[in-house]
Amino acid sequence: MQDHKLTIRTPEGVTFTLPLAGPVNRCLAWIIDAAGVLASYKILKMVIALIQVISPDMSTAASIFIFFVLRTGYSIVFEWYWNGQTVGKRVMGLRVMDVNGLRLQPSQIIIRNLLRAVDSLPLLYLLGGVTSLISRYGQRLGDLAAGTIVVTSDKAIAPDLDLILDKNAYNSLRAYPHLTARLRQQVVPEEAAVALEALMRRNALLPEARVALFEEMAGLFKSKVAFPPEAVEGVSNEQYIRNVVDVLFKAAT
Repeated sequence: MQDHKLTIRTPEGVTFTLPLAGPVNRCLAWIIDAAGVLASYKILKMVIALIQVISPDMSTAASIFIFFVLRTGYSIVFEWYWNGQTVGKRVMGLRVMDVNGLRLQPSQIIIRNLLRAVDSLPLLYLLGGVTSLISRYGQRLGDLAAGTIVVTSDKAIAPDLDLILDKNAYNSLRAYPHLTARLRQQVVPEEAAVALEALMRRNALLPEARVALFEEMAGLFKSKVAFPPEAVEGVSNEQYIRNVVDVLFKAAT
């Protein structure tokens, strides 16, 4: 039976769910991306036409090579630079993620996109489509090999943060608006939701698990944007996550 959500439980005891993308939205995203690839290919065909004057055989080889590079390289480049999204996925609100909720690795992006050639057999992604319909988490062959899933990346709705954050507390990160703006750009909605959920459930964690969880999460967010030492000096890992959640979910006042 196919699940519509993936539930992940961290070693520290925090559980969160990711809504899986349905076949219709994935198909629409693929159509948008395919249209972009074909449009780019038609533009490059004008260059190939010049080669045909010199050597028809070379023109044919160049045409096949360029189409392969566009079809495969397009998704690899966009999914890497846009944190698991292509133009089509961004329009449809979808995102590629690691099946265990970990950071998406370049090797995973390359594997899932190189196997598109297999998923597309015998034509129109029939093999990949059937596989995604019968696999538990809607994964095509490329996703199964790479250990990835496609989720619905909806914008998180901010809860009543006054119940979680001290509205009168000083947030040292807000002293650097250019860096907080960059942080909002770098953090994907799923990461923001996990940070928020960790704060909401912090009192249910054992002390050792609580310390380990916020240490790991603080390391993740610090790797995305480096704030000056004076902004983080003397700030505990848990307080740092509070400051990050404050930046991500609340507008500047």
